[in-house]
Amino acid sequence: MRHGLTRPMGLWPLTTSTSKPTPLIRVLPPPPPLHPTTTHMATAAGASSPARRRPRRGSKGPNSDLSRTLTDCTRRGDAAAAMAAFDTTLSGPDAPRLLAHQYNQLFHLLATADADSLPNAAAAARRVFSHMLGSGASPSEATITSLARVTASDASNPAAADEAFDLVATMRDKYGVAPRLRSYSPVLAAFRRAGDAGKAYAVDAHMEASAVAPEEPEIAALFDVSAKAGDADKVYEYMHKLSRTVDCVGEETAEVLEGWFRSDKAAMAGKAEWDACNVKDAIVANGGGCHRLGWLGSGPWTVQRVRVGGDGQCEGCGCRLACVDIDVEETQRFADSVASLALQRETKTNFSQFQEWLEGHGAYEAIVDGANIALYQQNFAEGGFSLTQLDAVVTELRDRYNGKWPLVVLHNKRIAKLMENASNRHLIETWRANGALYTSPIGSNDDWYWLYAAIRLNCLLVTNDEMRDHIFELLGSSFFPKWKQRHQVKYTFSKGKAVLMMPPPYSSEIQESEMGSWHVPMEEKSGDDRARIWLCIDRTGHCKHPHEAPAANGVVQDVSPTEASHGCEQRRAEHNGGSLTGKRKDRN
Repeated sequence: MRHGLTRPMGLWPLTTSTSKPTPLIRVLPPPPPLHPTTTHMATAAGASSPARRRPRRGSKGPNSDLSRTLTDCTRRGDAAAAMAAFDTTLSGPDAPRLLAHQYNQLFHLLATADADSLPNAAAAARRVFSHMLGSGASPSEATITSLARVTASDASNPAAADEAFDLVATMRDKYGVAPRLRSYSPVLAAFRRAGDAGKAYAVDAHMEASAVAPEEPEIAALFDVSAKAGDADKVYEYMHKLSRTVDCVGEETAEVLEGWFRSDKAAMAGKAEWDACNVKDAIVANGGGCHRLGWLGSGPWTVQRVRVGGDGQCEGCGCRLACVDIDVEETQRFADSVASLALQRETKTNFSQFQEWLEGHGAYEAIVDGANIALYQQNFAEGGFSLTQLDAVVTELRDRYNGKWPLVVLHNKRIAKLMENASNRHLIETWRANGALYTSPIGSNDDWYWLYAAIRLNCLLVTNDEMRDHIFELLGSSFFPKWKQRHQVKYTFSKGKAVLMMPPPYSSEIQESEMGSWHVPMEEKSGDDRARIWLCIDRTGHCKHPHEAPAANGVVQDVSPTEASHGCEQRRAEHNGGSLTGKRKDRN
């Protein structure tokens, strides 16, 4: 940068003429360059300075060449060249200290190295790790995970999988880092390849102790190693773990399942007789999708890839699939969490009174979000709170459930206004006389009331509310979406008549029937359930009633969860007088 004129310090003549002297102006010398610290301070204070390019990471310093080489090798996936650069860098007497990210670059390359280009990647990884520890660098979770991955893939070492598991199992104690799912996956895959079911189960147990939840690939590996070991009980356990983890399975998992069910060991697993009513009770308690009581039936399985009709009927075996609900324990926890939050945010006495009132009136098939329905599409000039719309929904529900009244939840301030009109007053008094109305008190949020009632009574909830605002975010429940799918009834109106959109007739998730058959949905990229392929897994001839819906929560579209939950008690009374269908034994 130029700080003035380029002449040396002195006087500078303004002209070159010699005929007439001209005034001389003293020219100041260029200022000395600023000290780097001063420059930094001036720039920080807002002084003008030219933009300076920041040096690239690794472009300076004693191991900058190694950084550039490792970056280039990572782009090309060249582990052999990266190790050659590592060895060259450390061969001199003044070998630089490597940075943590440089070690991790090496481990990543070694973990993904091709055996042809680098025959003994595991030995190279152990050498790099030894140098890392010797230099005082701290391994991260990524470091140990990559090291475990390359170690587990060492086909020349019979103890490779054990060494990899030890790395993962001790990383917290030795290095203060917690393992993640990706840490366990290569170890589990190694024990699967070795067919060592016992050690695979040890990995599963360690994951559980570390609060790491397996996903589909890990569960499929555990299922496969159990199947090859012929451990039918473990296969059953992982079948249910899979059903709790995923809704649909991929092609690889589907092939693993097909392999088991077509095996001789699978044909031998199961019991020829079982208590049918006990199985039905278990299905209801588990939400309608499974009984978890073990393999039912005996003999070979028939495995087909089929589609399911819009009404939930399997094209393979003819059985009807269930609309699966959350189970009884989850429902109770859900109700308790809503009540706890409501009691914190509402006037405690008001909500407690509602809970007591509900206990004395709790035989409803549906709860109605009154304000949501009465204000539906009322954003026009003459629009307002439409009691006519609300009455239309109540009427439709009564027609659907043989005259049984639903419970309408409305805020007290709405009722006070409506009671000023004589015709409204007559309708409201009719609802009250039949126990069909609860008014939430002034200052309360009626969302807590209708939500709690629907959960506590395990019944339908009529509302178009998407339940996405902060109130519902507070719940933080993993099973809230499933509960909504099973219980929420949306609505519209056609020529003044309410049109109810009931929950779907079946759920696209893994299901175990009361006859012991299984239905497993496969991934469908289009998202169209009509195109979805299912695994239909059935013991020959066991689906005795192909068009009969399973005895579970809400299997048939127009049967409410409350009706379904009472259904098994009625069936038990019917069956007490004689033997049960098929090979199922009588109940003592």
